[in-house]
Amino acid sequence: MSGRANSSPGFFDTEMPQPVRSEYAIVGHGPAVFLTHGVGARRHVWDGIVEQLAPHFRCITYDLRGHGGSEGADQPFGLEEFVADLEALRVQLGIERAHFVGHSLGGMIAPAYAHAHPDRVKSIGLISTAAFRSPEARANLANFVRRIDAGGPAAVVDTLLDRWFTDRFRQDRPDIVAARKEQVLKLNSRVYRETYSVFATAETGPWLSEIGVPALVMTGEFDAGCGPALNAQMAEALPRSELKILPDLKHSVLVEAPEPVGQALLAFLLSSETGKRAGSASG
Repeated sequence: MSGRANSSPGFFDTEMPQPVRSEYAIVGHGPAVFLTHGVGARRHVWDGIVEQLAPHFRCITYDLRGHGGSEGADQPFGLEEFVADLEALRVQLGIERAHFVGHSLGGMIAPAYAHAHPDRVKSIGLISTAAFRSPEARANLANFVRRIDAGGPAAVVDTLLDRWFTDRFRQDRPDIVAARKEQVLKLNSRVYRETYSVFATAETGPWLSEIGVPALVMTGEFDAGCGPALNAQMAEALPRSELKILPDLKHSVLVEAPEPVGQALLAFLLSSETGKRAGSASG
């Protein structure tokens, strides 16, 4: 099943950010799981994960505003706007409560949604994302945004590919790496700049401790910007968390290693459905 979420202003207070129409797809049956991608990606980045979850869960993937088939390229971009789009999609589909999982920027949107709409959330999954960044890291990201301002996605895409994929994967699957590069380069420059700016400036750390649902925190061992140290801080802040570090991987774990990511996510979601309390773990 696929379609577009309506964006009726009636879903929100008039002072709240207004949602846009989101292109989405639904695969599988069972409890609902919303899967949110990161900057410059599309909903299809979840395909390898959905294949594993679909026998047990109703998987909803969607394009962020301005990405893929979703509207909003000329609209404001911010964490609140992304949360509004997700809430509009939930309302459109008539889903009362669900699990919310995100990768990279999506891993900031998921806890922000849980913070704004706690009664709608069963659990959250934060994959390859960040909080508690140091002042130095924030300054580096600000410089990166300036590079995008000056030259668009083309000015940074090769740097990003090096951060996203391991050398071995780039050697073994140049087709996938090239397709990901083309995807970034084809995205509207304003959309990329605005979306990356949200990723660079958003900070979920101050209120993570207020999220009481089970949480899975997972990242690659060699993820330069969303690494194990930051993710350990996030897991420590979340009251009911599991920490999973994926050996030998960088940032694009959904693409490079869908099997271990899907296995860990499926086990977590199933345990969340049974009501068992998540415990701290790593490995």
